[in-house]
Order: sequence, then structure tokens, then C-alpha cells
Amino acid sequence: MMKFEVIRSETVKPSSPTPHYLKHFKLSLLDQLAPVAYEPLVLFYPYNDRDVTFTPAKRSLWMKKSLSETLTRFYPFAGRIKGNISIECHDDGVDYMQARVHGLLSTLLAQPDAETLRQLLPVAIEFPKAGTGPLLLVQESFFDCGGLAIGVCMSRKLGDAASLGTFIMSWAASALGFSQALLPDFNASFWFPPMDCSSGHNSSVDHIVKKRTDGCVTKRFVFDASKICALQTEAASANVKQPTNLEAVTALIWRCAVAAATRSSSLHKSPPKVSVLSQSVDIRKRIVPPLSDDSIGNLVGYFAAQANESELELQGLVAQLRTGLKEVSNNCAQILKGSHGSRGFVESSKEAGDFFQRDDIMNLQVCTGLCDYKVLYEVNFGWGRPIWVSYFPGGLNRNVASLVGTRKDDGIEAWVTLSEEDMAAFEHDQELLAFAMVNPSVLEPIALKSAL
Repeated sequence: MMKFEVIRSETVKPSSPTPHYLKHFKLSLLDQLAPVAYEPLVLFYPYNDRDVTFTPAKRSLWMKKSLSETLTRFYPFAGRIKGNISIECHDDGVDYMQARVHGLLSTLLAQPDAETLRQLLPVAIEFPKAGTGPLLLVQESFFDCGGLAIGVCMSRKLGDAASLGTFIMSWAASALGFSQALLPDFNASFWFPPMDCSSGHNSSVDHIVKKRTDGCVTKRFVFDASKICALQTEAASANVKQPTNLEAVTALIWRCAVAAATRSSSLHKSPPKVSVLSQSVDIRKRIVPPLSDDSIGNLVGYFAAQANESELELQGLVAQLRTGLKEVSNNCAQILKGSHGSRGFVESSKEAGDFFQRDDIMNLQVCTGLCDYKVLYEVNFGWGRPIWVSYFPGGLNRNVASLVGTRKDDGIEAWVTLSEEDMAAFEHDQELLAFAMVNPSVLEPIALKSAL
């Protein structure tokens, strides 16, 4: 069993003070409505024996220096939230932790599990200080073999997964000497003006972190490209002739999760008659005119797709997903038209949240497409590219699935959190196993021979 030991904790501040006119950063409406939680990401780097001069101490100094430079451009990341209205940018800094892992990186990657991965994060994902404390926390963890894991947590009040990806790519560019290569766009509050929070925080999407239960289990499932191609063929219909890989995989997970809930429910209560899938969508390119890829904020929309117990065929579920996505796209096209556009968009997203809080239906929250994870496999701080980039849910939220692209080909990696009873049925579902592998090794055969 691996042992994790935090050996140092410090604060990293921007390399240059934030100008007076930037001290007060307004949150957007969507930031105000975001859940109080952290967005997590872990990047894994194998030991590179071609550059023995890059000792752990030098790597650490290298990362902290470039992080400090990056915070000058991403100045709100070093601030603190005030009253769910604004971020006060007084250069409080970000928490930076150094840890030692007594074990081999190859051991972890051979069969990664959520509980072990959480040890590589600097803070619990559901930690309430995401709304009052540090907005960004970093933990570097060096393994006995020289491998490195960089765990980053960003407050969801500050931005979504795409925002975190933009920050990390800019940080890596700074480490390589390209400090102006990627500049953030902080105009979200212009497009989504904040609301008056004097009556208290009234989040319409806090369902993501409030739907909790004891006894949740999180497991990893990987769909390779060839299996997804076969699944797409099976999921095609006259309504949706060419399902996307995400639509096909999401529909299968939805179908199998409902089947698992039905089997486990038969032991102690009536099975669900209706199931609802709530899915998050990046709206940057769906707004008219489209926003920059480097826009920072919670630029996320939600839609709810509903099916009863007789409508759980793959083709029908894919059609429901396609319809929901079209509705979100249509709503996005109206966001910037008129003074009430963004409010109407929020109301449409709230419907998905209302469904998710009900106990009389089978709910599944799916996070997909919020960040181009293939781009993150290009993140190079000076010692090569990561062998794996991992995003996984917090583990306290029932019925959640997070889908991201794999490093190669067009595969999909899914982290699924269900109750213990439902997971016992879900992970043995033969239809699911015909297309997915349960927690396979991250390492390719050739990588097993290298120094990890």
C-alpha cells in the first residue's frame, strides 16, 4: 500500500503586484450560480532519465517560478471571493504543497483507483472553503522512482474545467519561456451580468454537490475506439443516423445505470419508473457570436433528457440526448439577444437541476466535453509530456459520470459514481462489458519497461 506524506506547504503569489484598477473582479451570473466545490485535475509524468540534472528540487523551483509568473496574467486565481459577488485581487496567492509518495508510479498506473488518486490532490473536492478560501491549490507529488504527479484544484466559483485547462496550458507555456503565448479572456461578467446576492446565495446548479449519500463507489471504465465504433453503429437510427462517440457512450452508461438501479431496487423498494439524465455542455462556441476558447468562467449549460422504463433502447436514448443538445444550442443562440437572454438560459438550466434533486426518479449527472483533454496531453513543463491526465468526480455525489477523451485514438474514459448496490450490478452488466474495460492499466506494454 502506498504511503503519502506532505512534506511542505507554502503560498505562491503573483510575480508582479496586481494593478489597482484590477483589484475588484466581478463574478458573472453563471459564476454566482456555480456550486461551492473544486474542479480537480492530476497530470502524471514519468521519470525522464535523459535529463538527470532536473532533480525534484529543481523541478519544484521551476514550477513555482513559472506559476508565480502565470498568476500575474491570471490575477483572479490568486484572489479571494467576497460575498459571492466579486473576487478581491489583493495577491493573497495560491496554496502550494510538496508531497512524497512511497511507491512506484507504475504501480499506481497499473490499476488506478479513485481513493488513491484523491491523495494526489491538495484539497478535498467538496471542501466548503472553495467559496471563501484559496481559489487555486497545487500539490506536486514525487514518487520513489522519480515520477511526478501534479494535482491541481480550482474553485468552481472561478471557472469550469475548460478554464482550468487554459490556466494549466498557460502555466506550462510560461515554464518554457512563452509567457505571452496564451492570454485569458475575463469578459464573462460582461456577457452574463451578476445578480444581486443581498438576499443570499440561490444556486440553481448546486444539485451537483448536494445530491449526496453514504456508501458511494467510484470506478473507472475505458471504451476504446474500435468498441465505440461498433456501439455507434448499434445506437444509430432514423432520427440520429450518425451518433457521436460521446452520445453513444453516454446512452449506454445511462441505460446500464438504470438497469443496475432496477435490479438493486427490486431487493428493497420499487424500481424507478422514470429516469432523467442531466448533462453539462460547454457553451463557448454555441453562443452567437461565439466566445474565445480562452474565456475564463463557468461557461456551462445543462439540459435534462427524460425516459420512462419502456424507452430505454439505445437508439431512443441517443435521440433524447441529441434533442437536449439542440435545445441548449438554441437557447445559447438567444443568450446575447436582449436584456433577458442570460436569465432565460439560466432558467432552462435550472430545469435539469430540479430533476436531479428528486428522489422519486433515477437521476444521472453526466459531465462531458468541458475540456479538450487531448490538448492537456501536450502540457510540457520542461521534462516531457504527461503519460496520463486524470479527472474524476469527488465521490460523495451519487449517480455521477465524468467522461473525457483518452490519450490516443478516439477512446473515452468514464469515471462513474453509484451507490454500492447499484455499482455491484453496473460493473457486471454484460452489455456494458461488451464495449468497456473495467479499470485497465494506463501503461502501454512498452512503458512498462521504462523507469516509472
